[in-house]
Amino acid sequence: MLRNRLSAALVAVAMLIGIQVGTAGPAAAAPRILYYDASQAQEFIAVVDQGAQIWNSRVTNVQLQPVPAGRTPNIRVYADNGWPRAYTTSLGNGRWYMGREAVNDGYYPPRIAAHEFGHLLGLPDRRTGLCTDLMSGSSAPVSCRNANPSAAEATAVNNAFRTAAATSIPAREYVWVG
Repeated sequence: MLRNRLSAALVAVAMLIGIQVGTAGPAAAAPRILYYDASQAQEFIAVVDQGAQIWNSRVTNVQLQPVPAGRTPNIRVYADNGWPRAYTTSLGNGRWYMGREAVNDGYYPPRIAAHEFGHLLGLPDRRTGLCTDLMSGSSAPVSCRNANPSAAEATAVNNAFRTAAATSIPAREYVWVG
């Protein structure tokens, strides 16, 4: 009891004279940083950056950042005339394509970018047809403008990146099917 009172008194005095006092809590793990290279995404570079920022605003255990000079990226992004598709080599590593065919058919480019990043973050296609499910991809209507992962999708990504060590997942190919 006396110890608690002394501690409280010391904190009060420290605050009175302008010393910041904090309490030590459990340290939060720093998010795993994945670097992406969008230099080959051509006219879609800004959309790729937008897709990364969408994920960064929804998850805490991993962050997508443009690759700094001299560093090897975890993720490479390309543009071509086919359908969007992703190739994963392991969790957080691989490449994906921003396919012009889906964009030309009217699919929302930020949704495509966020969806394809979702594959590199460990999420499979879930062809639910629901606009609220980012990973429903092209099974949602062309009119869908939701580029945000659902709470369940964000939770799945946070769980996959809970530890700083990369968890290996099998290499996969995901294709946005129209």
